[in-house]
Amino acid sequence: MSRSQPNAGEIVVDGNTYDWHLQSEPHLSDDEGWKGMTIGLREQGAKREAFVQFPAPKRLLRGLPRGRLQLDEPTIARSIRAALAAGWDPMSRGRPMTFMVDAEGN
Repeated sequence: MSRSQPNAGEIVVDGNTYDWHLQSEPHLSDDEGWKGMTIGLREQGAKREAFVQFPAPKRLLRGLPRGRLQLDEPTIARSIRAALAAGWDPMSRGRPMTFMVDAEGN
């Protein structure tokens, strides 16, 4: 029996609970070329969402079949910490902020 990868979930990072969801799969953009997977993050009870964009997988750049990075708890936790370190304030108001991370979420 195969397990499908979750597209949303909840994670506790440094004592705060965050909801995350897959915003977009890796895809080919007409004007920007290959774009990586994007996940949306929101601290529970907070107002401002953050989008974390990963680089396009190298297999896409080489013309191999599609696929996405594995979303595991350590990668999502590193992504949350990277967004917070880059200036994301979940309690502020405003449009969602977008952050670029590496394949490991740093």
